[in-house]
Amino acid sequence: MTEEIPDKNLFMMCTTFNKTAANELPAGYYFRLCRKDELDIWKAMQFDTTELALEYYDFMTDYFNKVYLTENDLFFDRCVFVCDEQDNPVGTCFLWKSYGRIWTLHWLKVLTPYEGKGIGRALISYVMTSLPEKEYPVFLHTHPSSYRAIKLYADLGFEIITDPIVGSRTNDLGECIEILQKYMPISQFKKLKFTQAPQKFLEAVNSTEVEEF
Repeated sequence: MTEEIPDKNLFMMCTTFNKTAANELPAGYYFRLCRKDELDIWKAMQFDTTELALEYYDFMTDYFNKVYLTENDLFFDRCVFVCDEQDNPVGTCFLWKSYGRIWTLHWLKVLTPYEGKGIGRALISYVMTSLPEKEYPVFLHTHPSSYRAIKLYADLGFEIITDPIVGSRTNDLGECIEILQKYMPISQFKKLKFTQAPQKFLEAVNSTEVEEF
């Protein structure tokens, strides 16, 4: 179903994390940081098949080099893995201070066989509660094909940004809302909230042509 959904831009912001919707990892899983020799594992985790991971390897390498390479050590201090009892990474995400000015949620992914176990919710809960409240808001970029993740983001306090332009990208809000209304259960869709982005955010994303989230 998601293969039919166009790759449109959607942006969200969280000013207050909803701790009542948070949860902990299920038994048998634990958090740790991505090790330096696991960078290729992190790159491949974003894709559901080995073929896609190979196809997008150069894209992921280019993105890493543009956004993280100048702060390589900091990337490995921030990039979180969820691992199973055999120490195999099965999920990842982390917070990153994009443009050196705004906190953003990066690269949330749970491997397909491990979806539906609460790992994604626990991941976001873990990284978001590690950030002092005074450092909020936190921003993210997503796509309507990730409507299940969007429901999760909304549960945890994220609201959809309504500004038509975000840096060098168009915010495809109208098209995304139509898609979300089609694919999300109506009870979930009705809970989505909307907000305008603060000026600090717009200034940050306009500060460079590099898309840092």
